[in-house]
Amino acid sequence: MSTRIVHQVASWVLSYPHDDVVEALPDLAVALREQRPTEAVRELLTVIERLLQEAPEQLRQLYVDTFDMTRRHALHLSYWTEGDTRRRGEVLGSFKQVYRDSGQVVRLDGELPDHLPVVLEFAAMVDPQRGTELLQEYRASLELLRIELEDDESPWAGAVRAVCATLPGASPRTRTEAMALAGPVQPAESVGLEPFDARLLPLAEGARR
Repeated sequence: MSTRIVHQVASWVLSYPHDDVVEALPDLAVALREQRPTEAVRELLTVIERLLQEAPEQLRQLYVDTFDMTRRHALHLSYWTEGDTRRRGEVLGSFKQVYRDSGQVVRLDGELPDHLPVVLEFAAMVDPQRGTELLQEYRASLELLRIELEDDESPWAGAVRAVCATLPGASPRTRTEAMALAGPVQPAESVGLEPFDARLLPLAEGARR
């Protein structure tokens, strides 16, 4: 049960801090304290304590600055592996198919189906096994996101560390090790957007360098 709780709490913590998210933070901390004190639980408690130190408007601005103003913190899992390529459309379709196969309605709330909070909600509330498999399949994306957030000392880095801690195996220490988790990558077919950071191209681009 603790893994499902971690995925549910991480889904909320990594979502845009609307009023309902901010108001839920103390209750989320209570739910975590009722779990066995694993590494993931400790990480999330630290994140929540940090977020509660910010006024709601400041927290919202910090979230926008972190996740909306740079692609280096992309919360869309397939962006890291596919970049802006035509192939990404097929990958997004595969996420939707997983949700359809569950037989339950998965709310996207305007997000793409590979949005990390959506995948975490699916893993926590709909199909823990298939949801966790999706997270593991995109482990490279999670670890690269974690590394970038850590480098920028973001309070949300701990939430991604918590998710990674629920998956088998130790987290990689470097970007190169994280990229290797994706395995062989096919050449990318660009659809017109320029790479945003020479250090951190999507894996499909980085494999050609």
